[in-house]
Amino acid sequence: MSISELDDGLDQEPPIWAIFGDLMTGLVGVFVLLLVWTLGFQLELSQTLEQEIQKREVAEQRRQALEAALADPLATGRVTLRDGRIGISGSVLFSLNSAELQEEGRALLHTLRAPLQVYLTDSEQLLMVSGFTDDLPIQQGNLHFSDNWELSAQRALTVTRALIEEGMPPSVVFAAAFGAQQPVVANADSESRSQNRRVEMAPVPRVSGDKAALSSGP
Repeated sequence: MSISELDDGLDQEPPIWAIFGDLMTGLVGVFVLLLVWTLGFQLELSQTLEQEIQKREVAEQRRQALEAALADPLATGRVTLRDGRIGISGSVLFSLNSAELQEEGRALLHTLRAPLQVYLTDSEQLLMVSGFTDDLPIQQGNLHFSDNWELSAQRALTVTRALIEEGMPPSVVFAAAFGAQQPVVANADSESRSQNRRVEMAPVPRVSGDKAALSSGP
């Protein structure tokens, strides 16, 4: 190989500045992609944060509306609020060993129905109405109930039906009975037994099938 042929071979290799230029172009491209991804991630994060703030504001408004409806009965001791469950004294709703709703109880349910329904609709939850009794057996001569299980079940059904009559959709409320189980205090005297004779209303989550039926409508 002659010297001139060697020079021609060297002249055919790509210049170093061209390789450097391609490398820088590639780096700039990667930088631009990272910048776009970062901006997109920040935008998505900002939107998610804003949606979460809006959800909390709506939840706070629901809570305030429910608290406003409960303020008077809470102050007068007709209602208790424990661990998210609304407890209504049995003496407000029913006379002893009876499942017939008293006028005072019906008036209280009337004031609670609307804010409860708004809360349940917004949170996509159901309302469980639970009946409880004290540990004393059913009085002799009472032909309506065989035991405390039956009495608590009928009281829960009475409250559930009253809420439906007030306008609560039947699809969002159901009844449950606990008899003398789950007392809030020990059944030691008449005062403690009075506390245990109660009806509780508690929001509970829907199962996935219920949510699908709710979203699809009738």
